[in-house]
Amino acid sequence: MSNFKRATVAGGAPRKDVLGTLREAQILSFKLALPVEILSLVLEFLTPHDQIRFACTSRRMRDMVYDDARWVRKLKLMGCWNEAAAAARKDEATSKRNQARRPSEVKRSGEVLPKGVALNGLNTSISSHPKPRRQSSGFQATATREIKDDGFDFASLSPTVDDYSPVSGPPANNTAALDVLKQARSIRSGSRQEYGRIHNALGPYYRDAVRSKQPASARVFRAYRDPEQQAQMLNQLARFAKADTAEDWESRGRKVEELVEAFEEAMTGELDAGFKAGDVDGRIRKYSRVLVTLNGGRKAVEQFVVQNTIFEESQKIGDPMDCVSPTNPDIIYLIEVQSFFKSLADACNRQIAIAERAFPESVDAITPFLQKVGKDIIDPYVSTLLNCLHERSTESYVRAVSGTYEQALRFTKSLQLGKRQSRKIVAETLNIIILNSFAQHIETYFKEELEFFTRNSDAEVSSWERRMVEQDASLESMFMSSVNRQADKRDFLSSFKKVVMMPVNVLPAFPMSNPFAGGSSRAAASKAIANGENHDSSSQPSSSHPNSRPGTPNTTGSQHPQAIVNQSEAPTTELAAKAAIMKSRLEGIGSLFSLEVALNLVHMAKASIERCAIFTRSITSTQRNSTSNGDSVVTSITEDEDNRRFETEAKAGCEAVFLQLLRTLGTRHVKAGFDQAVQHLSRYNPRAATNNLISTKKDNDVQPAQPGIAVAPLVMFLELVNVGDLIQQMLDVFFEQELVATRLTDRNDFLNPAAKEKKRFEQMLDERVAAGLNKGIEVLMAEVEFIAATTQDAEDYNPGGSAANGAGDEAREKAMMDISTTQTAVRIVEVVSAHTRMLVGSTDKNVLDVFNQEVGLRLFATVCKHLKRQRISVAGSLRLISDTNLYFSYIQTLKNKDLLQYFVALRELVQIYLISPDDAKELAVIIADNDRFKGIFRAEEVYEYAERRADWYQVKGRVEKAMYGIGCVVM
Repeated sequence: MSNFKRATVAGGAPRKDVLGTLREAQILSFKLALPVEILSLVLEFLTPHDQIRFACTSRRMRDMVYDDARWVRKLKLMGCWNEAAAAARKDEATSKRNQARRPSEVKRSGEVLPKGVALNGLNTSISSHPKPRRQSSGFQATATREIKDDGFDFASLSPTVDDYSPVSGPPANNTAALDVLKQARSIRSGSRQEYGRIHNALGPYYRDAVRSKQPASARVFRAYRDPEQQAQMLNQLARFAKADTAEDWESRGRKVEELVEAFEEAMTGELDAGFKAGDVDGRIRKYSRVLVTLNGGRKAVEQFVVQNTIFEESQKIGDPMDCVSPTNPDIIYLIEVQSFFKSLADACNRQIAIAERAFPESVDAITPFLQKVGKDIIDPYVSTLLNCLHERSTESYVRAVSGTYEQALRFTKSLQLGKRQSRKIVAETLNIIILNSFAQHIETYFKEELEFFTRNSDAEVSSWERRMVEQDASLESMFMSSVNRQADKRDFLSSFKKVVMMPVNVLPAFPMSNPFAGGSSRAAASKAIANGENHDSSSQPSSSHPNSRPGTPNTTGSQHPQAIVNQSEAPTTELAAKAAIMKSRLEGIGSLFSLEVALNLVHMAKASIERCAIFTRSITSTQRNSTSNGDSVVTSITEDEDNRRFETEAKAGCEAVFLQLLRTLGTRHVKAGFDQAVQHLSRYNPRAATNNLISTKKDNDVQPAQPGIAVAPLVMFLELVNVGDLIQQMLDVFFEQELVATRLTDRNDFLNPAAKEKKRFEQMLDERVAAGLNKGIEVLMAEVEFIAATTQDAEDYNPGGSAANGAGDEAREKAMMDISTTQTAVRIVEVVSAHTRMLVGSTDKNVLDVFNQEVGLRLFATVCKHLKRQRISVAGSLRLISDTNLYFSYIQTLKNKDLLQYFVALRELVQIYLISPDDAKELAVIIADNDRFKGIFRAEEVYEYAERRADWYQVKGRVEKAMYGIGCVVM
């Protein structure tokens, strides 16, 4: 464009001066009338040929038209641009250029560009075109120039020629045009040339398609006769039309779409004929691949799904009502569900095989087919079955939901998907399809499952409790049925003396080897109790060692300890009946909760959790946002939130069942049993115990203690602790295997409700055991006091004290030679040690240490209290020292150093009874030595123990004089 124009001359004709015209000219500056952004936007509405002609106007316009980003955008619209490949080619070209760099100017297109010309890297021969000459009659370009280097061959420079007019120039190469888009290269600064090559190959067909009035008369159908080649060209024309942004591009795009739709309609008709004829390897395979080449095969896949015969034969595959029992609502025939999914899998496998033969690997025809199978076959079957069972029975409903879902998962695994690249996507889609079929029942199922388990667990515990109450009532009724109240009133005093005044004949002792022994021995004991007779338990056979651990109580709870008592053995007095009832209740302390009930509850919880856990198998493996090749897979469960929601609900359902198990088994069963056991222990009175194998004296000889000494209620409570510990270990194993190992819960999550409830159950069990052990220790010490009070003979520690002088001296001389332990001490140690050993291995070590320490301290207090009741002579002190050493040896087995110090001090204390009366001063020194007793005994307390010497009144004055200085006179 010129930078000057001729100025008008004022006044007359111009002069004849040659330079006058030049002097009279005015220089004007050039400036764009529109901003660059608007000009660039205007260029988008021009055809490619118009853009090239526009580039010839000036260098600035040329730079704007030849901008590489403009032509890259067109290639991207056609899907021919690969950014990664373009970057790789640029790096490779830069590397080669750096290696072959020359100091001279770089030659582009065979010409040396003048310095100062900025082309922004564009390669074109139009920059060397001569400027058109100006003519006084106006601008008219008539020359035509071939532009071969940029791809726009035969581009007319005349402004009157339309870009979409009939083709001028030589025809394009039909063979090269078939793959022109596939052969397009992604080259930076060369995108215009690539587009020009594509435009040169497809432009004639595109312009002809736009101008054709009938689809059949289009040039593409005349140039190509093979349907697959026609589909390939139409696919390229549809993509080429997307890069057309010139004016009236919408109408041209619709014309191309109409042409494609007409061809697709014709090919679909041929495909339908192939489906009707069953020609899989012929027409179906041929025309499905044509449609795949045309637009991805969407229409072919739709025809495959619609024309499939499996949907017409769905009723023959299975009927959901065949699974329902017409007579019993709680019965469901899951074998029918298995048969349905097996038949469906066989039918689907046949159709999948057809799809793999008919469609290429790039097309996923299986996913839409399976989606329709899920919508039209699986959904109605599952909904009909589950809705019917939900109305009939909860048990059959929860079994049907989990069982049907499991069979559906097996159905997905039995499908033979072949070796396609989309196999993984199809498998994931199958899981989503199955979840959609059960989506409306999931929430209802988890609620029903929890209610079903709660109802059954409560019924199990209630049934056991009802059996216990009925047995107690029947036993009490049996005991009281033979009571003659009138005779009992007349004989009340006799019965009172027999039962109350003779407590040793009330309850029989139980061998420690088997405190829950049944059979004839228990029947004989019951008879003896009922009739107020003395039943000698020593006649009962003992099959185990006296110190062995007692057997585990009856866990079933179905056989009451006194259920074997016959009507003929019923008590005859009301007081005897009451005593027999009290004994039966104490014996029944071991059946306050049942291990069999716990096992049944755990099995029910296991079944419920396994049913709930089935719904996590495919949920956790389903990938998020799964889509197939072509159209997206439309499902109701594709988002992350939906996947997490189903997974969370399944795990929450499993945890809810475990929580209910802990509540029912803990609060309802175990806790109540321990509370009753503690109440029974609190009512235990050792003075009312029967036949505790009291040592009797015969001819002044002490009889040896019989084996099997035990406090029956405490033994039973300790066995109850063992059962409780078994239940806790059973729950630990159940929690680890069913919840933690299967990743249904996280034990390390301190906010996890299952872990928190489990810890609460363990804490409750420890509290109840601690309360029972505390009461048990009281009962045990009461038994120890009773043994000490009833079996300790007065002459054990003071031989000859009640005999005549001659006989007493002889007894004392004989006692000086006897250094054995007394039978009382032996029995006390046996009783205490037997009960402490019962807890070994059945409770926590910390609880066991606390229990042993408390038993030792209370035993120490009981022995000290017992010493204050005795008269101890020098001759009897040897046996007292032997008893103390026995206590000390037992405490050593507990391995508690702090507790051992008490009995060390006790051994030092009993030395005061061994001192001769002649050494009263030495006795006083021992009494006043606080360091000797480690601070456990004060001097005043030792003085009180010294008062229990048989010769105290003989040595009292001398001891007090040595301690307090009585009788001294201050001078």
